[in-house]
Amino acid sequence: MEKPVRTGLSARDNDAEANVYAIVESGGRQYRAEVGHTIQTEKLPHQVGETITLDQVLLVADGDKTVIGTPVVAGASVQATVVDQLRGDKILVLKYKPKNRYRVRQGHRQHYTRLRIDDIVTGSSPKAESAEEESE
Repeated sequence: MEKPVRTGLSARDNDAEANVYAIVESGGRQYRAEVGHTIQTEKLPHQVGETITLDQVLLVADGDKTVIGTPVVAGASVQATVVDQLRGDKILVLKYKPKNRYRVRQGHRQHYTRLRIDDIVTGSSPKAESAEEESE
């Protein structure tokens, strides 16, 4: 029997392996991390090529199984590799006060770190999963 194609979703949503993702927090912002994808976070103090662990995992979804943390998922982490340290586009800040001849123009470029997601560790051991199945 063929799986029905859901409208409004991209092709990667129909792939079972692409449904494994985690929501991680870094620098006060939340990012959706999928294995093989890259995310751009606020600057982190790590060198290019270094492997880091993001421990602030708020949600882990694996197909139909979703684990939501309170506030974080216990034992879950995301392994990532620093791909690049870069700067964003220039943003111009203009300040103007009418009738006072006050005009100030200032530029700003934010520093970012690009991470490639290598692995999502859910933190659940096989013993804990088998105990849950037995209790049901």
